Amino acid sequence: MNTTALVICGALGREVKDIVDRRGWDVDIYGVSALLHLYPSRIVDELRERLHALRPNYAKLVVVYGECGMNGKLDSLLAEVGASRLRGPHCYEMYAGEERFAEIADQRPGTFFLTDWLVRNFDRAVVKGLGLDRYPELKPMLFGNYEAVLYLRQVPNPRLADKARAIAEYLGLPLEIEDVGLGELEERLAALVEGADAPTRPAADLPGKRGGEDPRTRPAADLPGKRGGEDPPTRPAADHSVTLRG
Repeated sequence: MNTTALVICGALGREVKDIVDRRGWDVDIYGVSALLHLYPSRIVDELRERLHALRPNYAKLVVVYGECGMNGKLDSLLAEVGASRLRGPHCYEMYAGEERFAEIADQRPGTFFLTDWLVRNFDRAVVKGLGLDRYPELKPMLFGNYEAVLYLRQVPNPRLADKARAIAEYLGLPLEIEDVGLGELEERLAALVEGADAPTRPAADLPGKRGGEDPRTRPAADLPGKRGGEDPPTRPAADHSVTLRG
C-alpha cells in the first residue's frame, strides 16, 4: 500500500506524472480540475473534501498547488489536516524560478504568463471560462492593463509556439518565449516527497484499503491530456510507478 498521496492541480498533471515516473516514486495521484482557478474559493472547498477523505489512508499528503490567490485559506486547511504544499505563490513562479519571477514582476508587472498547459487549454480555460466567446467586449476590460505575453515553455513544441503566437495576437500583445523546463517545480516537489518536510502519520496507523475504503473522488478525465485529443495517450497504469486515481 502506498503511504504518500499527491493531490495535484490539473494544470500540473502532465509534468508531475513525468517527475513521478522518472524518479520512481511509489505514490498515488489525485487530480483536481485546473478550471477551478476561475473560482479560487472553490479550490479550498474541493481540497478540504479531498484531503479529509484521504487523510485516514495515507501517512503523507502533499498538495501540488501554490498559494494561488486563496488568501491564506489553503495554508490554514493544510495545518488543519496535516498536509504540505509546494512553496510558492503559483505555478508561474515555480516554472520561472523564484529569482527570475521576482525580476519579471519588478521590471514588467504587466506581463501575462502562459505555460504549456495554458497554451493547450486557452480557449477552454480563458476564452470560454471568462465568457469572452459570448461577451467579447470584456476583453479590453480584462486584458487592457497587460503589456506583453511571456510563454514560460516547458517543452519546445512548434505547434504550441504557433498557438502561443495566436493567443498573443488575440490579446493584441507582443509575445516572448522563454524555455524554463520544469524550473523549480521538481526540486520543490522532491523536497516534500523524499524529505521529511511533510507532516506524516506512522504507516502502522494506516488502515488497509478494502472495499470502499479507497476514496476515489475525481475522474481522471480532469487531468491534462484527457480531453480534446491534444495530448498523446499515456501508458497503461501498470507501466507506471504512479497509480493515477480519480
